[in-house]
Amino acid sequence: MELKVVKIDPPDGVNLIIGQSHFIKTVEDVYEALVNSVPNIKFGLAFCESSGKCLVRHEGNDDELRRLVAEKALELSSGHSFIIFMRNSYPINVLNRIKEVPELCNIYCATANPVEVILVETNQGRGILGIIDGFRSKGIEGDEDIRWRKDFLRKVGYKL
Repeated sequence: MELKVVKIDPPDGVNLIIGQSHFIKTVEDVYEALVNSVPNIKFGLAFCESSGKCLVRHEGNDDELRRLVAEKALELSSGHSFIIFMRNSYPINVLNRIKEVPELCNIYCATANPVEVILVETNQGRGILGIIDGFRSKGIEGDEDIRWRKDFLRKVGYKL
C-alpha cells in the first residue's frame, strides 16, 4: 500500500466538485443535473470508470474545462471518482441536484481553493482517502471580518 497526493489548482474563476459514484451513466446524469440547475453554466466533468476498460469518461459544454478535468481525472485514476470544473456557477447552485443523481455515493469537496487529494494505491487500484481543501485557519474572525462576510454575501446576492 502506498499513499499519494494529487494537487488540483483550479484555473481562475473555476470551482470544482469531487465525488464518488458507482456507474458509467454518471457522466450523462451529472451533465443533465448541471445544465438543469444553471442554464448558462460552463463545465467539464470526468468520471474514472473502475471496471471494464477502466477509462476516464468525460463530457461538458466547455472544451477547455472538459480537457483539463479529463487530464486531472486520469492523474487521480481513482475508482468511480468524478471531478467537475465549472464557471458561471457556484457549487451551492448545483450540489443538491447532483446529490439527487441516483448512482452518486459521496461528495468529497466543493471549492474554488487549491485541493490536495490524498490517495491510497494498492495492487488492485486507487481510492480517495480524503481531501485537503485550501489552507489552515489563521485566526478567529473579528468585528471587521464579520462585517466583510455579511457585506460579501449581500454583494453576491445570497442574502437580503
